[in-house]
Amino acid sequence: MRDHTTGKTTGTLTSGAPPAPAGAPSTPPAIKRGGTDNGVADGRAKDSGRLLAIVLAGQFMAVLDAFVVNVAAPSIGGDLRASGAALQLVIGGYTVAYAVLLITGARIGELLGPRRTFLAGLAVFTGASLACGLAADTGQLIGFRAVQGAGAAVMIPQVLGIVQRTFTGAARTRAIGAYTAVMAVGAVTGQVAGGVLVGADLFGAGWRPVFLVNVPIGVLLLVAGPRLIPGDRPSAAARGLDLPGLVLLAGALTLLTVPLVLGREAGWPQWSWWSLGAGGLLLAAFAAYEAARARRGGAPLIAPRVIGAPGMPRKVVRIAVVMAVNAGYMFVLTLHFQNALHYSPLRTGLTFVPTALAYGAVGLWWRLLPRWLHPVLVPGGFVLLCAALLGAGLALRGGGDGGAWAFLAYAGVGVGLGFAHSPNLAAALASVRREHAADASGLVVTVNQVGLLLGTSLFGALYLNRLAAEGADGAARALWVSVLALAGAAAFGWVAGVAGRRS
Repeated sequence: MRDHTTGKTTGTLTSGAPPAPAGAPSTPPAIKRGGTDNGVADGRAKDSGRLLAIVLAGQFMAVLDAFVVNVAAPSIGGDLRASGAALQLVIGGYTVAYAVLLITGARIGELLGPRRTFLAGLAVFTGASLACGLAADTGQLIGFRAVQGAGAAVMIPQVLGIVQRTFTGAARTRAIGAYTAVMAVGAVTGQVAGGVLVGADLFGAGWRPVFLVNVPIGVLLLVAGPRLIPGDRPSAAARGLDLPGLVLLAGALTLLTVPLVLGREAGWPQWSWWSLGAGGLLLAAFAAYEAARARRGGAPLIAPRVIGAPGMPRKVVRIAVVMAVNAGYMFVLTLHFQNALHYSPLRTGLTFVPTALAYGAVGLWWRLLPRWLHPVLVPGGFVLLCAALLGAGLALRGGGDGGAWAFLAYAGVGVGLGFAHSPNLAAALASVRREHAADASGLVVTVNQVGLLLGTSLFGALYLNRLAAEGADGAARALWVSVLALAGAAAFGWVAGVAGRRS
C-alpha cells in the first residue's frame, strides 16, 4: 500500500486473515471494489454497502449527540432549573466518558469481536438516549448522559475496525472517506437539528426530542445489524485487557479531559491546573509501564507495531491538529455569530453548511485525483486551511457578516480540512496490519476526541479572554486574534508533517 502523504511503500492491511477455527462463524471476504462482472460479487458488494451504512449511522448518531445538546442547553436549564455547573456536566459528562473509554472500547472489540461489541455499545447508547429523554431531574440527565458517552465509546472504535476488516484497496479508501464525511456533516447537523427540534417543541416536549430521536434509529440499526455485520471470530492478535494499563490510561485521560471540558466555564480554577499536571504525570507513568511490559514480553495496551508504524507519530499529530482547528473554528465562530452578530442557533448551524459539505465532499472524492498529486494533498490541505481561515477572519473583521466572501472562505476551510484529514487518516490506517485494527482504531478515535477537546478549550478561551479585554465593541478584533491563532495551528500542522517526514 502506498502512503499517500509520502509516496513511500508501507505495511498493508490487505494481508489475508488467519483461517477461522473449526466451528467459528465465517467472515465474508474483504471487498476490494464496488462490483465485478459476476452476480455473486455484486451481491457481496451490495451487502458491504449496507454494512457501511449501518456502522456509519451509529457513528453519525454519536457525533450528532456531542453537538446537538449545546443548542438545547438553555431549554434544559429552564425546564429542569439546572445551574450553570449542572448544565456543564450535562454537556461535558458525555464527552468525558466518551474520551476516557475509547481505548477500552477498542480492546473489548478485539476480545469479543467487532460486531458483538458494536451492537452492545449501540444498545447501551440507544437505551441511554431514551433514559435522557425521559429524565425527571438534572441528576438523572447527567448520569444517563455519562452512560450514553460510555455506549458511544464502546461502539465507535468498532466502526474503523469493521471497515479495516471488511474492505481493501480503493473500497477501503472510499469507506474511510465516508467516515470522515460523516464526522464533518454530523457536527453541523447536530447544531441544525438541535435548533429545529427545540424550536418545533414537538408534542410540547421541549428539549426531549433531541435525545428521543436516537431511539427509533438505534432500534432499526439493532434489528438490521446482526444480519449485515460480518460474524465475529477470535482474533489472532487478542492480548487481554491489560487492566493496570487501562486503569493508568483511564485515570490520565480523566484528569486531562475534565478540566478541558469544565475548566473554561469555571474560569480555570486552581484545581483544573493541578488536574492537568497530574494527568500529564499519569500519562508518563502509563507510557513507562507499557514500555516495561513490552520489554518483559507482555502485551501492552497498544501494540508497539501500531505506534512504531511508518510515519505514525507524524500522522497522529496531524490528526490532532486538524481536529483541534476544526473544533476551535466551529466553537469560536458559533460564539461570534450568536453573541456579536445575534444569529439564531438555527442560522448559526446553517452558516457552517458550506464547510461541512466541502469537508465531506473532499473526504469522499480525494482519491479520484491523479495519483501523482496524492503525496501533496495533506500538506497542501494545511496550507489551504491556513489561507481560508485568514480569509474568513478578514471578511468578518469589519464587524459584519462578511457577505459572499465569508461563505467562500467557509467552503475553503472545509476543503482544507478535508485534504489535511482524509488522506492522512487513510495513510495512518494503512500503516498497520489487519490484526492490529483494534489498536489503530482506538488510537485514532482517541486522538480525534482529544484534539476536539483541546481545540474547543484553547481557542474558545482565547476568544473569550480577548472579548473580555476588548469589550462588547471589540468582538471583531477578538475574533481576528482567534483566527490568527487557528491559522497558526494549521501552519504548525504543515511544519510538523514536513519535519516528521525529514526525520
